[in-house]
Amino acid sequence: MQLPKVAIIHDWLVVSGGGEKVLSEIINVFPDADLFSVVDFLPEEQRDIIHHKKVTTTFVQRLPKAKTKYRNYLSLMTYAIEQLDVSAYDIVISSSHAVAKGVITGPDQLHICYCHSPVRYAWDLQHQYLKEANLDKGLKSMIARWMLHRVRLWDYRTANGVDYFIANSKYISRRIKKVYGRHADVIYPNVAVEDFALEENKDDFYFTASRMVPYKKIDLIVEAFGKMPDKKLVVIGEGPQFEKIKAVAKENITLLGYQKFAVLKENMARAKAFVFAAEEDFGIVPVEAQACGTPVIAFGKGGALETVKPVGQPGATGVLFAEQTTESICDAVARFEALEGEITPAQCRENAEKFSTQRFHQELHEYVMTRWDKFQAERGLLPSTEVTKNV
Repeated sequence: MQLPKVAIIHDWLVVSGGGEKVLSEIINVFPDADLFSVVDFLPEEQRDIIHHKKVTTTFVQRLPKAKTKYRNYLSLMTYAIEQLDVSAYDIVISSSHAVAKGVITGPDQLHICYCHSPVRYAWDLQHQYLKEANLDKGLKSMIARWMLHRVRLWDYRTANGVDYFIANSKYISRRIKKVYGRHADVIYPNVAVEDFALEENKDDFYFTASRMVPYKKIDLIVEAFGKMPDKKLVVIGEGPQFEKIKAVAKENITLLGYQKFAVLKENMARAKAFVFAAEEDFGIVPVEAQACGTPVIAFGKGGALETVKPVGQPGATGVLFAEQTTESICDAVARFEALEGEITPAQCRENAEKFSTQRFHQELHEYVMTRWDKFQAERGLLPSTEVTKNV
């Protein structure tokens, strides 16, 4: 039987982040697939994440300052993604947190969307994003709100063009149901647990790592540890908030800025706990910490509820705190230090292995091919008795 021809659509290719790590493994599952994106500005040293594939892009690629101001073209991207011609493909897989799912497909094409999230800044996080961008007042705010209103209308409409949604967590599955009124099956993202070694011996410091942007709440973690001068904190990462955070960091806090993966991994493995204050859709880094055998102190909302087993559950791997405040973080650290043997490095590693790359490959391949067989049977091209689960 001839294998189906597959196209993979990603929102934009600019930096190598969590979404791009998932994209990389989708390509590994379907290595012969062709790749499409609104823009492609991935630097040469990061192109291995897309396996050096040729990328078909849209007219946004050629617009002024698109390389650095691509997000400003969001309202045009909704039109641009519809101009990509994927009519020659049997299966279309969109890797979407913004516009990729809006690619146009026909009735004889199967469209499966791996949804990292509905457009965050257009839906429930609109007010937060407008405030962080200083667009919560004035004429520019009115224009931005009108544009986001138009994006919401488009986003809701294009959900009808997706045959099956896959969510990266139960949290995002609920968001998809709320926004689109659609069911979404959950396949957790791949985490390269094999890249991290279990470290039983821990040093006397806490650790966090992230790009320093507002929603990651690194400033909140630094402020909290400033109130605990007897506890050491090491921070890796850079970003727009770096100088602001550096200005308030106390002597017990070490800011290392950007570091290579080997340095990050060493600090993550040696730390007594990894501190995580963001509300993430899934959150890959807390799982990477657990792969090192390092417990996690995390904000108890979003993906952390699915990746961290709190104290009180069998095989506990961390402590959760209820509010994004310095007081809540300080209280969580105190509770963590009061534990005696309830969290072990082996338990953390065991929990992390549930999110392995191998597991992702198997689940995604089986999901897509099972639905392709069902799709073929519904069109009368495959007897229903031949619909099998491909592994």
